[in-house]
Amino acid sequence: MRAVVQRVSRAAVRCGAEERAIGAGLLVLVAVVAGDGQADLDYLADKIAHLRIFENEAGRMDRSVAALGGEVLVVSQFTLAAGLAKGRRPDFTGAERPEVAAPMVDALVRRLREAGLSVAQGFFGENMEVALVNDGPVTLWLDSRRR
Repeated sequence: MRAVVQRVSRAAVRCGAEERAIGAGLLVLVAVVAGDGQADLDYLADKIAHLRIFENEAGRMDRSVAALGGEVLVVSQFTLAAGLAKGRRPDFTGAERPEVAAPMVDALVRRLREAGLSVAQGFFGENMEVALVNDGPVTLWLDSRRR
C-alpha cells in the first residue's frame, strides 16, 4: 500500500453535494497496490496512527495525531500506484482491482478508528474534489513495500 500523508489545519472531500471534512490532523491519500495483503495494511495503519509529525511545546515534531487529538481524512487515490517508468502516460496496471482495494481501504479506516482516532473517509471510486490547508507544509510518502 502507498500513502501520501499530509499534516493539515483542515481538509475536506466533496462528491456531488456531499462533503466530509476534518479539522487539524492528517489527510491520507491511499492506494492499494496489486498483491497487497494484511501485512501491508498492518504496517500502514500502525505507521499513520503513530507518526510523530506534530510539534510539541518545544516546537519539535514529537507528537502523533492521537496525542494532538486530531482527526484523519482517508481518501482512496489509485493513481498513487501508477507506473511512470516508460513514456509520458501513467500505467495503472499496478493498482489493485476495485473489488479488492475497496475493502482494504475500509479496513484501514477501521484500524485507525480502533486506534482511537476520529476518521472521515472519501468516496471510493468516485470523482472527488479534495481541499486542504497543508500545515508546515508537512507531506510524507509511505510505501508498505519499502520498510
